[in-house]
Parts: sequence; C-alpha cells; structure tokens
Amino acid sequence: MKVKEPLFEYINPDISYNIINGNSLNVLKGIENGKFDLIITSPPYNVGKSYETKTSIEKYLETQEEIINELVRTLSDRGNLCWQVGNYVNKGEVFPLDIFYYQIFKKQGLKLRNRIIWHFGHGLHASNRFSGRYETLLWFSKTEEYIFNLDNVRVPSKYPGKRHFKGPKKGQLSGNPLGKNPSDIWEIIEQDWDKAMWNIPNVKSNHPEKTEHPCQFPIELVERCVLALTDEGSWVLDPFAGVGSTIIGAIKNNRNAIGIEKETDYCKIANNRIENLKEGKLKVRPINKPIHKPSGNDKLAQIPKEWSKI
Repeated sequence: MKVKEPLFEYINPDISYNIINGNSLNVLKGIENGKFDLIITSPPYNVGKSYETKTSIEKYLETQEEIINELVRTLSDRGNLCWQVGNYVNKGEVFPLDIFYYQIFKKQGLKLRNRIIWHFGHGLHASNRFSGRYETLLWFSKTEEYIFNLDNVRVPSKYPGKRHFKGPKKGQLSGNPLGKNPSDIWEIIEQDWDKAMWNIPNVKSNHPEKTEHPCQFPIELVERCVLALTDEGSWVLDPFAGVGSTIIGAIKNNRNAIGIEKETDYCKIANNRIENLKEGKLKVRPINKPIHKPSGNDKLAQIPKEWSKI
C-alpha cells in the first residue's frame, strides 16, 4: 500500500529546537547572555492550578522577579519580551498582574512598546463582578534598536483607495499597499483575520489545539509576535513552555526555539505535538478561520420558552 505523504512539512531541517524538562531559574543560569531575540510566555498566575502552589501575591512576584532577572540577561540587545497575563483574584478582589509586572520590567530598564489587550468571548462566569473576558500582553524591548517587522503582520486597509485630499501629496494614495498597522486590541469579532482585526479565541474545550493543560496558549497569538518581533533564524524562548505552543509557533515560521517546562507530562505532550507538526498531523486553528457564529436554527442560540415571559 502506498504511504500517503504529509500535507505539509512545517519544520525547516536547519532549525533547532529543544524542550527542556526542568526548573526555569536553574536552566536559565546555564544559558549565555543575549541568546534570544524574543522571549514570550504566559507565566503561572498563582491561582492554584494543578501545576502551581498558591501563595501570597508578594511572594509570587518576588519569585517571578528572580526569573525575570535571568530572562533580561539572556535577551539580545535587539530583542523583545512579551509577557501575557490575566488577573489574580483573591477573595473576590482583583489584582491586575500586568500592572504589578510593569514595575519589575521597568526596574530592569526595559521599554514598554505596547500593552496589548487580548479580548475573547469565552471564560468563567462571575457572580459578584463582571465576567472577565480579556488578558493583557506586555511587549517590551531591551533597547531603542529593536526588531519590528510590521509588514509581516499588516492587515488589509478598510479604505485602500483613500487618497490625500490636500498638500504636496494631493491625489496620491494615502495608505500602505501592504495594508494597515493592526491595533493594540486583539479582539474576537465575527469575521476573518485577513479582513480586519486579529481574531484569536482562547483555547477551550472545542478548540482544535486543546490538550490537558488548563491554561493553554493559542499558537495564533504566538505567531503574531514571532512574525513581527523576530527575524528568520532568530532564537525564541518560552521559560514556562507548558505543552509547547510557543515552540510550535516559532519553528513553524523558521525560528529556533527553546522551551523550559518543569512538568514532565507537559514536556511529553509538547514533543508529541511537534512530531505531529512534522508529519502534518497537528491540529492547528488557521489564522484566517472565522469565529463560529450560531445560526438561527441552532437550538442553543434560541431563547428558551421558559424565558419568553421574562
């Protein structure tokens, strides 16, 4: 029987990658200065998941600061750091982690380029406050000479035929033929990514990338950062690699990558996902896939009869 060839081969044989099973702080101390052009991660949130030990917010941030010291050391002078976090909630009080983290990174001399709001439509429903539907991604650079490849991530202009109406360029097209600069709100809307904004759903039960990890990073979000903030052949690091979404997003786009993860089971899942990627079997949500919108015939989208008189 003829063996069916993979539909695609994502991984360039010249690209290096590694999933390291270990403690991030210990592993980082063995990595040379300035190795990485991009460090991108979603750190543990101190919310008591199976892979965390819940502690005070002060102790949690103290531990994270020790790791951040090493991360900044290993970041290249042209490098960028993306730190994606949500909120820590304790007894109903919300602690916005990005605000706490900003002070730590600023003390390291990093420069904030964008505070990106990632809005999504699904999550836990709150009862004593509004339901949380966003997280933030802090994008820092180490110096003023940082990598930023805007053309790699432009989106089509709403009015590509718009022209200057006065001045020396009167009558000339005013936009960029490659498209416009995406905004700093990555929002879930009912249309394709290539038609407007960045459309990135969080990884829940019906997401094709879902594994057993409870707080999984979408590959789409990683790819936007990789394409804009690195060059081909750059080294990318995720110090809290989980099930390897950052590594996959990097090697798909011809970047070298290292992931550090202390949970052995997650390392195994990450390596299996990479093998599936090589064979063209990995389930990945395409960037331009529209968000599901229930039809009028979908019973779950219809108002229940019991509510009709409310």
